[in-house]
Amino acid sequence: MNKKASVVVASTLLVSSLLSACSGGDKPAPAATGGSGSGATPAPSKPLDISIMTMYYTPEPPGPDNVIVKEVEKRTNTKLKITWVSPNNYADKINVTLASGDIPDLILLDDPFSAQVRGMVAQGAFWDMTPLLKDYPNLMQYPKESWENTKQADGKNYGIPRPRPTDGGGFPYLRKDWLDTLKLDVPKTTDELYNVLKAFVEKDPDGNGKNDTIGYIGFVDQNGMAYFNQLQNTFTKVNGDWKLVDGKLVNVNVLPEVKDSLVWLNRAYKEKLIPEDVAVLKNTQAKDLLKANRGGGFQDTVEAAWEPTEELRKTIPKADFLPLVSLNGYSNKDSGFFGMYAIPKSVPEAKMKQLMKFMDYGASQEGSDLASYGLKDVHYTEKDGIKTATPQAQKDIVAQQAFGQIFLKYDPYLRAYRTGMPADVLERNKKIIDEKTKISIGDPSIGLNSDTNTKVGTELRKKIQDMKTKVIMGKEPISAWDDYVTKLKADPDLVKITAEMNDAYQKKASAKK
Repeated sequence: MNKKASVVVASTLLVSSLLSACSGGDKPAPAATGGSGSGATPAPSKPLDISIMTMYYTPEPPGPDNVIVKEVEKRTNTKLKITWVSPNNYADKINVTLASGDIPDLILLDDPFSAQVRGMVAQGAFWDMTPLLKDYPNLMQYPKESWENTKQADGKNYGIPRPRPTDGGGFPYLRKDWLDTLKLDVPKTTDELYNVLKAFVEKDPDGNGKNDTIGYIGFVDQNGMAYFNQLQNTFTKVNGDWKLVDGKLVNVNVLPEVKDSLVWLNRAYKEKLIPEDVAVLKNTQAKDLLKANRGGGFQDTVEAAWEPTEELRKTIPKADFLPLVSLNGYSNKDSGFFGMYAIPKSVPEAKMKQLMKFMDYGASQEGSDLASYGLKDVHYTEKDGIKTATPQAQKDIVAQQAFGQIFLKYDPYLRAYRTGMPADVLERNKKIIDEKTKISIGDPSIGLNSDTNTKVGTELRKKIQDMKTKVIMGKEPISAWDDYVTKLKADPDLVKITAEMNDAYQKKASAKK
C-alpha cells in the first residue's frame, strides 16, 4: 500500500479468533516454548528478546508501552525493542546502522539492492532464508513475485519481503461521469485516450459554460517522467526503463516507442490537453486541481482514485474517477515488495528460526489484523467485511502505517479500498484489479546491478529527461530527439550500463535454474 494508505482497508476474510483458537496455516507459533515433561502443564518460558528497526508513517511512532506492541508481545511471548525511523531519513539511518555492525535482529532494508546491502550479502552478513521458507506457511502465501524479485544475484533470499500487491499500482484514471455526459466510451488505446482528453477540454464536460477544464493532470520532474511514466509505458509496454528484446535488455529510451510517446505528449501540450506548467507542477497541486473539478484524468493507484472522487461528491453526487484496466493492451505489474526484513548472521541459528516464526505469525490473518487494526470493538468495528477505525485507533497509534509495517498478511486487493468508499466502488476496484492481473507486465530489471549505473546513472537519467521535457514543451523539435537517441546509443556510459545489466540478468537467470 502506498504511503497515503488508509487506516481502514477492505477484508474479504473474517477476523481470526484468538491465538488459542487458530488452526491451519494461520496458526501462530510462539517465539519460545517450554515444558516440564510428558503430561505436565508447560511452564511459561522466558520471553524472547527481539530488536527491530523499521519505519513508520503515522504522525508519531508507537512507544514501547503501545497497546499493540504489548499485545503482540503477549501473544508471541516476546519482548520487543523497536527502533522506529521516519521514512524521510530512513536511508541515512540504514547506512549508518549497517556500517556500524550493530544490526538489530530484524532490520527493514528499504532497498535490498543498494551497493551496501549487496556487498554485505556477498560477505555473508545475513542469513540465507531460502532452505527454511517451506517451514513457514503464512510467509509462503506471499506472491511468487515478492520472493523472486527480492532474490540476490546468487538466486537466494536473504530477507522476508514486505509484501505489496503486484497489481493495482499507479496507472491512469479518468472522470467516468464526464465520459457519460459526453457519451464517450472508456478509451482502450492511447489514440482513443487522446480523443477523450480533447473532448474533456473542448466540450465543457462540467457544464459550467467555461473553457476551464484540463484533460489530464500529468507532470514530469528532473529525474524522470513522474506522473506521465505510465503513459510512456503504454507505448513501450513494459514497466520500467529496461525491456527484453530478443532475449536481451535494452534501455527503452533508444526504442522508437519512446519517441511515439513524446510525439503524443507534445501534441497534447500544444493543444492544451495537459498542464502548461508540466515541468514544475507538484503532486499536491495536481490533486487540488482534480478536487476543484478541473481535471479529467490523473495517474495513481486504484484505490487512490477514490480520494478526489470523495471530495467532488460533496457537491457533485455523480462524480466518479474510473481507474483504467489498460491502454494499448498494457497494464503495469509492480514488484510485489517494498523492502525486506533481513536477519544478521550475528543472530544465532536457533534464534533466527524463532524470528522466522515471529514473522510467520505476523503474516497470519490474526497477526496482520492485530497489527493494522488492533482490537475489535476497541480500535475498529466491522460490518459486511469492512473494518472502520474508531477514534481510539488514532489515539493508540493503531494503523497499517505503524505496526502494520512489520506484520502484514498478503492481500491482492490491498489497493482496492480506502476508508469511506462505498461497496459498489470497492467491488468495481476488485474487478479492475482482477482484469489487470490477466495482462500486466512487470520490470525485468528488478534487482539487477550495474556499477556504472550506480556511479553515473542519476546524471544520465537527468540528461535524458531534460531532452524529453524540452521536446514535450516544444522547446526542441522531435528531430532533436532523433539526434539525441543516435548519440545515446553510442554513449560509452549507457553502452557499459547495458552490458553490465545484461550480464547481471544472465547471472540471475542462471541462478534460478
